[in-house]
Amino acid sequence: MPDLLRQIIARNRSGEPVAIPSVCTAHPEALEASLTLAETLNQPIVVEATSNQVNQDGGYTGLRPAGFIAFVNDIAQRSGVHPTRILFGGDHLGPQAWRSLPAAQAMEKAHKMVADYAAAGFTKIHLDCSEGCAGEPAQLPDEITATRSAALAATALKHAPSPTKLLFVIGTEVPPPGGARTDDHGQIPPTTPEAAIATLAAHAEAFRAANLPLEQIGGLVVQPGVEFSPMEVHHLPLQRDPALLAALNGWPHLCYEAHSTDYQHPTAYPRLAELGFAFQKVGPALTFAWREALYALDTLRCQAGWATGPSLADEMEAVMLQDPTHWQGHWRGKDTDLRLQRHFGLADRIRYYWPQPKAQAAVARLFADLDGRQLPDPALLAHFRPEEIASARRTRHSLPRALALARVQSALRPYFFGPGLRP
Repeated sequence: MPDLLRQIIARNRSGEPVAIPSVCTAHPEALEASLTLAETLNQPIVVEATSNQVNQDGGYTGLRPAGFIAFVNDIAQRSGVHPTRILFGGDHLGPQAWRSLPAAQAMEKAHKMVADYAAAGFTKIHLDCSEGCAGEPAQLPDEITATRSAALAATALKHAPSPTKLLFVIGTEVPPPGGARTDDHGQIPPTTPEAAIATLAAHAEAFRAANLPLEQIGGLVVQPGVEFSPMEVHHLPLQRDPALLAALNGWPHLCYEAHSTDYQHPTAYPRLAELGFAFQKVGPALTFAWREALYALDTLRCQAGWATGPSLADEMEAVMLQDPTHWQGHWRGKDTDLRLQRHFGLADRIRYYWPQPKAQAAVARLFADLDGRQLPDPALLAHFRPEEIASARRTRHSLPRALALARVQSALRPYFFGPGLRP
């Protein structure tokens, strides 16, 4: 399967508008919806874990790298998804989770994490050492970033069962504090070709110095001009060409990777592929769609008089207020503004709360209240698309759960486009 990524890169670099979606979520239903969509379309898919999400200490999911792969494979098996269509990636693997420590200690932890990812079978490895540790600037220069990334690459190669199967992604585009800056036209400025060339040159020098294979660098993260703020999507200017492909001259085995592509218009994804972005990442939009569907079902439940307790939104509000860790400090504004952002913010901070017992109980109550009820199309069409209703009625799940899964698939569907890929 790693060879598939290299085939996609080669096809993209030859001018074909092909790309593979990279799903970055640990939400079980979002994963089930994503995997079953890939199975239905007979397409491959990348599933990624981030360094904060999954690491040797368990991350915020409580999962270590091998445990995350087992978790995803279990969902795939129960959903009838063939495991050969799934590739596993590690996102932002570096010292970020421990950057409050001095660099030497944080990097020691990062080496252990990368070793565990490689040993577990992750083959797409995003090396990201761009953020400073204790006593360092917030963002580090290319030379330091590249040197540290090369050291982590060496660790990955040492611990991987099949080192030649590893594909490294380098670079990052972290928005400055307060979010990505817009230009005079309200658009997100793309990375300049000069900046991409400088990043590549620094990593080439660091990899050569460490006697590492340059051909295993397969992706470079740059900003194509897509982003989302708490309540606004910055859409890709379709006619703009940032001329980034020219920066890849001399790197025939390398493509671009786009982050924060969530919520874009469907036409943006093939356009990104044309611009050299063969790896396209999505995450919050999937759990946003899950929340959107649950709230729609809750509205229907309340309107019909079937609710046996508080609304789902009120229950989730209580959960988030009881533990503000995952949203406090991410948003600013009056209390009413903060409530709207807690529930409807595009970064979807509410996704951290679904695993909590009180949230799980609230969702279970929602589905129980709807279980066995007649949900006629006129009522459903107020909240769901006709194709989502039709798809939901064909699945093995109860209709309410199937509708929520179908909404997640609607968010992911635009990432599968153009010439088919085969696992």
